[in-house]
Amino acid sequence: MKNILLLFLLTVSFPAFSQKWNTSIAEAKSIASKESKPIVLVFSGSDWCAPCIKLEKSVWQSEEFKKEANNNWVLVKADFPKKKNNTQSEELKAQNRALAEKYNKEGFFPLIVVLDKTGKVLGKTGFNSIKASEYISLIKSFLSK
Repeated sequence: MKNILLLFLLTVSFPAFSQKWNTSIAEAKSIASKESKPIVLVFSGSDWCAPCIKLEKSVWQSEEFKKEANNNWVLVKADFPKKKNNTQSEELKAQNRALAEKYNKEGFFPLIVVLDKTGKVLGKTGFNSIKASEYISLIKSFLSK
């Protein structure tokens, strides 16, 4: 009985710390406007960019980041995978290319762009070998300017 209760509690508590990565900047702006939150846009090469993969595991998937993001930001991921089994729809590819043309002309990976709710750039950063708490502080520093 204790095991069943523990399993139930774990199952119920995990969704509380999951995060939603949007793929549409229009949808993200709509949410950000309604909730008066900034947008964190991440350019990633999820299956080929070593720093992107490290950020995913050490920062984006951390409970600390998930909690902060759920409470305070709208997340958008513009992913540029290269492996055949990670192929995206043509619509998503076009959308990501348009985002890159606007916010990542230099083609840096990973690139984290912090935007206000209208899409105005507040700050940019790349890969830093720092803890999730330090990334959270870095993102917050762009918001206080």
